[in-house]
Amino acid sequence: MGRGTRAGGATGGSDSWYAAMSRAWGQTLDAQATRITNLSDVIGNGGDQPSNVVALTAESLKMQFLSNNASTSQNSVGQALETLGRKQ
Repeated sequence: MGRGTRAGGATGGSDSWYAAMSRAWGQTLDAQATRITNLSDVIGNGGDQPSNVVALTAESLKMQFLSNNASTSQNSVGQALETLGRKQ
């Protein structure tokens, strides 16, 4: 295997595992945003029952949790890669 290549994986550069992690976070956040948008549409179209409002609040808090974790993981891995780059 060449440098930056893993069995069953992609090569380095834009197809690196770091890029794959970024895409995975992006897809997760996009899916969560879709859930929030759908619930918001339900409420906006007259479905303003307390259960829908509570569900929207819960999904919004989940989005905040996911966003914070995406940022933290990206920053931590980026700093680790920067440190490794300086040691080479």
